[in-house]
Amino acid sequence: MKRILIPMLLCFVVFNTTAQEEPRRVITTAVPFVLIAADARAAGMADMGVGTSADGFSQQWNPAKYAFSTYKQGIGVTYTPYLSQLVNDIFLGNLTYYNRLNERSAVAASFRYFSLGEIELREDAIQEPLIQSPNELTFDVSYSLRLSERFSMAVAGRYLRSDLKLQVADEDASAGSSFAVDLAGYYQSEEIRYDEFDGRWRAGFNISNLGPKMKYDDVGQENFLPTNLALGGGFDFILDAFNRVGVTAEVNKLLVPTPPVRDRDPNSPTFGEVLEGKDDDVSFFKGVFQSFGDAPDGFSEELKEFTWALGAEYAYQDSFFLRTGYFNESDEKGSRKFLSLGAGFKYTSINIDVSYLFSTSKVRSPLEGTLRFGLTFNFGDSDYYVEY
Repeated sequence: MKRILIPMLLCFVVFNTTAQEEPRRVITTAVPFVLIAADARAAGMADMGVGTSADGFSQQWNPAKYAFSTYKQGIGVTYTPYLSQLVNDIFLGNLTYYNRLNERSAVAASFRYFSLGEIELREDAIQEPLIQSPNELTFDVSYSLRLSERFSMAVAGRYLRSDLKLQVADEDASAGSSFAVDLAGYYQSEEIRYDEFDGRWRAGFNISNLGPKMKYDDVGQENFLPTNLALGGGFDFILDAFNRVGVTAEVNKLLVPTPPVRDRDPNSPTFGEVLEGKDDDVSFFKGVFQSFGDAPDGFSEELKEFTWALGAEYAYQDSFFLRTGYFNESDEKGSRKFLSLGAGFKYTSINIDVSYLFSTSKVRSPLEGTLRFGLTFNFGDSDYYVEY
């Protein structure tokens, strides 16, 4: 990739690109790539995973689900091209491993790497170019425990690193880094007999990326991590021994302060001061609580900061899967709206998943026209999960 503009803008507005004329108060954070669906199964159901059934990629969405895994252990690998219709060297890669220690607990670890491609920097056409490769990554571990027969909780720790600075004007430029924790819970009912089918309820929550702000240099602005609250629930229609349909709904909200309205007139005596809303120069912990009531337009604007998604998955003999979903975000808060489709195939202990996204917003998604791939290797008996 030869241009500097695309990757640098991508780093900060990957989820918040806007195209309308009216002013907006879009919430921006550091390392927004951690909110991108890294696996094709979740992507096929409109980027949802907090309340779906357990799989190899539960680490990103709800690590508490690992306590209900039907396999002893597994390894998952995914690859997601990004802005594939413009460049060919921006991508998100993910590697995940989980292990059911016993019938009550599990551990997992994952590594995510977001490459923003190569950038050539030169002062004139004949100068030898300086090649820069900005990137971001996370590494996390989790532990999940079933607190009862039907409910589990998990805690995860995460290291985040964002290397976006170009070492041209400042040879001492360094990467920003931080750490965060997740707190998650998951409920899965027993199979319930109804008149013409069996059913099973699912529900989950996850407060993710709760941690200190990230700072890229000593004099620069501190950036909030994308601390996020996810709530989801669903129901599995077990039609017979071969056919199952799962439906799921999910809502998300960034637990980050809303940007206030500030005085932008340099000739004003109150230049830079907050005119409406609350000051967003607060600690990350205070920002979590402030995020529920600091929108300048009040409760109506707070509601616009929630995103919602609906998804469905059809499974035949737990070997062939079809998925679809719809995601919606307010036009004033990012305008992400898309329909997704996905499919999965299982051969012995190997799962292959693919997904595709159709943008339904005036603001085109960076993942438009992109196939996402996932590969999972499961080990151990498929009936490893037992009641206790």
